Amino acid sequence: MLYMVIEYFNAGAAVDIYRRARDDGRQLPPGLEYVDSWVDLDYFRCFQLMRTDDRALFEVWIAAWSDLGHFEIIPVRTSAEAAQHIADKL
Repeated sequence: MLYMVIEYFNAGAAVDIYRRARDDGRQLPPGLEYVDSWVDLDYFRCFQLMRTDDRALFEVWIAAWSDLGHFEIIPVRTSAEAAQHIADKL
């Protein structure tokens, strides 16, 4: 399953976030896959697309980063999957 993760950086934490990511990696537990990400121009939020079959793995990952921000985890589907899922209602 795909998830859109919105990471809200604590004020002034962007440098610490990027330093930790450089030094320690993403710190993802096995079974939680990073797909891609986008960061807003003010370093306030990072939008990350991730994949896992076990939503509980997010708790492990968030624990490694919760001192630098907070997270919103949203289950999503691709546009192609959405179109197929709703096709019988069109």
